[in-house]
Amino acid sequence: MALYVKKFGGSSVANAERVFNVANIIVDDYKKGNDVIVVVSAQGDTTDDLIEKAREINPGGASKREMDVLLTAGEQISISLLAMAIEKIGYPVISLLGWQAGFNTDTNHGMARIKNINTERMKSELDKKRIIIVAGFQGINKYDDLTTLGRGGSDTSAVAIAAAMKADRCQIYTDVDGVYTSDPRKVKYAQKLDEITYDEMLELATLGAQVLNNRSVEMAKKHNVELEVLSSLERKPGTIVKEKVKMEKILIRGVAKDTDVSVISVIGLKDNPGIAFKLFNALAQKKIEVDMILQSVGRNGTKDISFSVKRSESENAMKTIDEFKENLEFEDIKCANNVAKISTVGAGMESHPGVAAKMFEALFDNQINIQMISTSEIKISVIIEEKYADKALAVVHDAFFC
Repeated sequence: MALYVKKFGGSSVANAERVFNVANIIVDDYKKGNDVIVVVSAQGDTTDDLIEKAREINPGGASKREMDVLLTAGEQISISLLAMAIEKIGYPVISLLGWQAGFNTDTNHGMARIKNINTERMKSELDKKRIIIVAGFQGINKYDDLTTLGRGGSDTSAVAIAAAMKADRCQIYTDVDGVYTSDPRKVKYAQKLDEITYDEMLELATLGAQVLNNRSVEMAKKHNVELEVLSSLERKPGTIVKEKVKMEKILIRGVAKDTDVSVISVIGLKDNPGIAFKLFNALAQKKIEVDMILQSVGRNGTKDISFSVKRSESENAMKTIDEFKENLEFEDIKCANNVAKISTVGAGMESHPGVAAKMFEALFDNQINIQMISTSEIKISVIIEEKYADKALAVVHDAFFC
């Protein structure tokens, strides 16, 4: 007998037909004698609809605490409907909200971190031979206030339960049948991977691949939770995410696109020691994450620094830098929102020279200009004009996989 943690996204339970489909997937494993804990997201676009309702009531922005109270309702609907479907099929089941399942978080509303999980209730329900349906994305803090874990938080909830309960596997069901070398909706020759390492998956998730939430991959790696990404619509094996893969390292594991990117350029900074520290410390104080950085060669006592941030953070970054203008002493600041990031990821590139050249050649052959470059042991990222993003994704992918 094994313990499986299964997570189903909003599209997997979007309507009654799909709810019963998920119920049958769960029951099939239960009938084999396995224990099953299920984590469910809000149905379809429920979370977005709730956010819109909040804007209708308070256009200026409701408090984060009250938003968390509102948004946790989406998962409550999902777990109860799924539990009802399993009851109708004829199997023992119980639905639990995040706090009932023992999720204790910090006090950061809207982006809470899990501090610990009290597993006593879940173990008790498993002892009663019940299937457990848990509301993902949520928990409770030390003040007994409801909290949410941020976008993609249900993935994190599932991995956390798998770690705490020492599950045999954590299965993430989505509307695709595994992890691909690129987005199969955008790239004709994208190939499904049988397995991928935590590090490679984490890079792909961080760089724009939307199959798994990056926080969930970080947690899986930390606690050595083996993940499987598979389809809720087709009954076939998915992609295994784990520490080491059996297959010999291939050159590139995937190519990702990210359009949630802006490039900010601070022009005419004084070319003095510590100026970069002052700039990025100001951003760090406001918790603005910086990704790629490019610094020009000093000239006439000044230099320019360009860096990328999430597009949603660009306005805040510009405001923060402007507040420090007197301390930083720069001539001008510009923000480009019409950009995208294309990245290649693969542990195999460590021992294979020429990966960057091959990527750059593919872009050159298609007259796509590179604005910024960033590299690490297992990734190469470039900033290009956003209008070329889909084309660049396809030609770079084809350069390595066709």
